[in-house]
Amino acid sequence: MLATEAMVVGRGGSARVVRATGAAQTTVRRGLRDLAGEEPLAEGRVRKPGGGRKKVEEKLPGILEALDRLVEPTTRGDPESPLRWTCKSTRELSRELKRQGFNVSHEKVANLLAERGYSLQGNRKVLEGGDHPDRDAQFRKIHAEVAAFQGAGDPVISVDAKKKELIGDYRNAGREWHPEGEAPKVGVYDFIGEGGKVTPYGVFDIQRNEAWVSVGTDHDTAAFAVASIRGWWETMGKSAYVDSKRLLITADGGGSNGSRNRLWKVELQAFADNASLEIHVMHLPPGTSKWNKIEHRLFSRISQNWRGRPLNSHEVVVNLIAATTSQTGLRVRAELDRGAYPAGQKIADTDMQGLALDRNEFHGEWNYTLRSRTP
Repeated sequence: MLATEAMVVGRGGSARVVRATGAAQTTVRRGLRDLAGEEPLAEGRVRKPGGGRKKVEEKLPGILEALDRLVEPTTRGDPESPLRWTCKSTRELSRELKRQGFNVSHEKVANLLAERGYSLQGNRKVLEGGDHPDRDAQFRKIHAEVAAFQGAGDPVISVDAKKKELIGDYRNAGREWHPEGEAPKVGVYDFIGEGGKVTPYGVFDIQRNEAWVSVGTDHDTAAFAVASIRGWWETMGKSAYVDSKRLLITADGGGSNGSRNRLWKVELQAFADNASLEIHVMHLPPGTSKWNKIEHRLFSRISQNWRGRPLNSHEVVVNLIAATTSQTGLRVRAELDRGAYPAGQKIADTDMQGLALDRNEFHGEWNYTLRSRTP
């Protein structure tokens, strides 16, 4: 800049710039040489190589390896790392590196982590347990059976309970648009209040892309699960499948609709008798509950629809569920179920022996049929 001013002034320009700015004559001359191109710079550079401080990796050999061992001790060969069981913030990493003789700021630690390919990441829910050796065979069997039922015009439903929800002014994950500064205010703590909890139990009709959700206020038991299925049949299923005499249910293997739940089978038998239906049940193999159709075609839509909204009453929960839609035409009906479903109910062996239960030759604990005992 000084040399440019000197060139604009012309003869005597260097001396005038030196007097005006106090800069050294040699500085102005160096600038003039740069402008004249006597020592051209490499493309993309604004000054000659060698300027500035050395990189911290050059000044502190071994700092990158030490940082790796702190961030990922079990994979970098240092299971006894001092930060093995603590939060690895950049400030904490900087303090520990300083204890090891590497004087580096937390800002520089953040830069080093980014250069090394690290990023801030949360946990991901992807692990559900070990793969059963017959997992794929069971999925193929379910696929074939679902196709056969749908081809015959008989109903196929996917069932499960969504996670329990607190009723009241509690934080609900997600965000939605509000006027500036007018976001809903919720409590700091999630202690159960007077509203208690609710359990939405869903029944998803795979073929018609329709769903029924019972919002239960009591325990999530097998009796509640089958009551929800019965509610779907009486309200939606019976009119949609007038001539059907059989029903296929796909469910995961645990919880209120678990494959080893005796009450589940007893309640389904009562439903089969009452509705004069032949009920076929197929459980997903262990460790695959999130593959159930209802999870990603109904429950995920409900969560998206009420994101960022406090569920402060039963009415709000029911209305938000009933208003859930999708671009593929999902329709949902919801109803509050205030019935009592006591937990801990025991089923005797004699009750099980009285069931009209036929187990399939292939994993009868996963695949079975309950025939109606009504003439």
